[in-house]
Amino acid sequence: MSFTDLLLRTQALIGRLGEQAPSPDEKEQFLTAIDALSFISDTGQSPGLEEYHKNRSGSAPPLVIATFNTREEADAWMNNHPDPPQHAHVLIAGEYFLTAFIPDINHRALLHTPVLGWYLEAMIREGLPAPTAAFSTHEEAEHWLNTQAEPPRQVFITIAGDYHLAVYHYKVGLRALYPIALAAKSARSGGAGG
Repeated sequence: MSFTDLLLRTQALIGRLGEQAPSPDEKEQFLTAIDALSFISDTGQSPGLEEYHKNRSGSAPPLVIATFNTREEADAWMNNHPDPPQHAHVLIAGEYFLTAFIPDINHRALLHTPVLGWYLEAMIREGLPAPTAAFSTHEEAEHWLNTQAEPPRQVFITIAGDYHLAVYHYKVGLRALYPIALAAKSARSGGAGG
């Protein structure tokens, strides 16, 4: 079944469930879900949703919409953005940040988030798969990742015996390596992933 067919069938299912909703508030919620899917289709964003769906189905790390080398670059982007995202992840020097925008008062912020640590904690709880490849040095691993014609969305590798997650952030074309130790750092800093 094509993704377009899946969207249409999903809208029909939501419509049927909405007709059976016991309260006007719940009916409105179902209509809002249908509107969201219609908006995606009507504005030509179905391919983006399909990629996002594949990403989520593959248990990939949280989606990143932009990447920056420095905090200053990220702040300039956020402050000058004509329509800043209200709640999206960006990377600054390889670390996850969450955008925050309150339109009524034009408040814009970038908030550090341990979401990657939480994600890695969940992966550990589910059981880490055998590594796809093993390397002696970080440089060897980076070379391997950067020379992949079609980079993996996410695979586990080891570097000097330590687990790392090799990721391709498809939305921004970035290949990255994250040490699994980030999960322990997240737990120490109070990030309760579950």
